[in-house]
Amino acid sequence: QVQLVESGGGLVQVGGSLRLSCAASGRTFSNYAMGWFRQAPGKEREFVAGISWGGGSIYYADSVKGRFTISRDNAKKTVYLQMNSLNPEDTAVYYCAQAYGLGRNYRDFDSWGQGTQVTVSS
Repeated sequence: QVQLVESGGGLVQVGGSLRLSCAASGRTFSNYAMGWFRQAPGKEREFVAGISWGGGSIYYADSVKGRFTISRDNAKKTVYLQMNSLNPEDTAVYYCAQAYGLGRNYRDFDSWGQGTQVTVSS
């Protein structure tokens, strides 16, 4: 059974930074692509960033490009999302997800974490 556990969310001021982590268990981590999504109140879940199993392919949503960095450590079975220059529009629950192939649609991912809240205050 796959388990994904996010951590690192919290309250930060505009312009600040946070680093999210997602620890995985239950199947061979290095065989799977990983992604970060977010969902703000009243909005649909949206793709933030994705990374292939080996890290050779990385995608970002246009809204976070240049500010967020996704990375993974297969030995630690963990994926990270470094978020810099945060603004109030980044406020959302952030979810990590796992997929056999790297995609940008939430339907491409078959396992999800419980989410971690990120709040950016002005």
